[in-house]
Amino acid sequence: MRCVVQRVSRAEVRAQVGGEERRAAIGPGLLVLAGFHAGDSEGDCDWAAAKLAGLRVFPDAEGKMNLALAEAGGAILLVSQFTLAGSIARGRRPSFDGAMAPAPARALFDRLAARLRAEGVPVETGFFREHMAVELVNDGPVTFVLARGGEPGPGPVAP
Repeated sequence: MRCVVQRVSRAEVRAQVGGEERRAAIGPGLLVLAGFHAGDSEGDCDWAAAKLAGLRVFPDAEGKMNLALAEAGGAILLVSQFTLAGSIARGRRPSFDGAMAPAPARALFDRLAARLRAEGVPVETGFFREHMAVELVNDGPVTFVLARGGEPGPGPVAP
């Protein structure tokens, strides 16, 4: 599992689903783009949810990254992004050989959202397997990559 985690002052995702425009949005919080690799597990989702809920990346009164999501009053916008399971290490076309198949990836995406909610985090989600437009205002900018589980290593870098 690989997640790109961005601290935002606001974020929104829109998609056409069944001919209808749908939207999900948050104010201050984290935009989490999540990609699943073959071999990722429910345990990886549980670990990621606990990590994200407790991640101290929000400024305290002195401006130091010292507050977690709940302390900062934030939410998470969770968006599936299978391209995070891709590799651009070789050639010029991305390879998605290591990406998880859609059905089990959907189950893990739903598990991650449920575990975040169980941690007390307000969660909005994007639209699985839909073409989405994502808008965000990165606060800082603050961006991290959270990775664990069945993802392949970076591999050799082509000259």
